[in-house]
Amino acid sequence: MIHTLHQIVWGPWLLAAFLAAGAGLSVRFRLFQILHLKGWLSRTAGSLFSGAGGGGHISQFATVCTALAATVGTGNIVGVATAITAGGPGALFWMWVSAFLGMMTGCVEKTLAVRYREKDGQGRWRGGPMVYIRDGLHLPGLAAMFSLFCVAETLA
Repeated sequence: MIHTLHQIVWGPWLLAAFLAAGAGLSVRFRLFQILHLKGWLSRTAGSLFSGAGGGGHISQFATVCTALAATVGTGNIVGVATAITAGGPGALFWMWVSAFLGMMTGCVEKTLAVRYREKDGQGRWRGGPMVYIRDGLHLPGLAAMFSLFCVAETLA
């Protein structure tokens, strides 16, 4: 049953939905990933080495390294080589298109995650997609479904 649910939820239609969402968000935010590139770079890569951390805080450099390690893993590197081998040069074009559109969905996702995070009883931040779907989009049923689909994905 979990394998069938996995096939239904994570099918090819989801890729089309992600691309459509990226295109819609890119239009809605007026190609933010291009027009605001200078500001984005100055606030991220440009200020990368400005803070030393200290005082129990994580430096910007350590944060970037952790984010890159979580994002660019062995699976991504092998996936690119496999896609080019299986799909040829056209696969590279579609990877660029999906990366460009994915920049906007990633930006919106991170903005929502920061906006709707909450502190627990011990003063630690907690949040994520389930929280901003529930609190930001006011869709608790969809947040519960997202959680169940993530569990089903890990079990499949």
